[in-house]
Amino acid sequence: MAETDLYLPLKAFMEGAGYSVKGEVNGCDLVGVRDGDPPVLIVCEMKLAFNLELVLQGVNRAAACDEVWLAARSSKAGKGREQDARFRNLCRRLGFGIIAVSASGAVEVIVEPFAAAPRRDPKRRSRLLQEHRRRVGDPQKGGGRGKPIMTAYRQDCIICATALLTGSQSPKQLKALVERAPAILQSNVYGWFVRESRGIYALTELGRAAVLPPQD
Repeated sequence: MAETDLYLPLKAFMEGAGYSVKGEVNGCDLVGVRDGDPPVLIVCEMKLAFNLELVLQGVNRAAACDEVWLAARSSKAGKGREQDARFRNLCRRLGFGIIAVSASGAVEVIVEPFAAAPRRDPKRRSRLLQEHRRRVGDPQKGGGRGKPIMTAYRQDCIICATALLTGSQSPKQLKALVERAPAILQSNVYGWFVRESRGIYALTELGRAAVLPPQD
């Protein structure tokens, strides 16, 4: 079992609780948002086993969200860290929830989370919310490591590049599809765009390869 195998059961569980869930948002394995004023923002970090590194990840996320959940695979013999009273008490003191996921995908809540302290980093919280809202769908399973992330910015770049397959266009034309198209074309983070003349942009070969299916 890989960490990404935990994602779909956790996503279904959180969606059942009323959250819109997306994976790998600004480095967080799973981010859930429930509409409200203000919205409720939760982060769930995942490991194959409950350990100190998982707790430290939760500590790092706590300042940016309303609830922190720690999730890991259920221990086969029922003797894992999630059954250790000291581990559970530590998470309770920190305000973290604990979830165990079985090999069959069953989700068990071991400890319920609570807000242990006021939020201290509104900028990080705002960045999480913005990325969650801008990202179309949920293209990334949480828990993956070392692979490119399909961020909202990359999605917007793909929309611009796809539009340019039909021919050169101006930033104003592309802005009708993507609000931040002018900034995307100017920064050209991925090297997909080239300015042909003043105010007119086209695709580079790299950009064309990024949006067209590979040729056999």
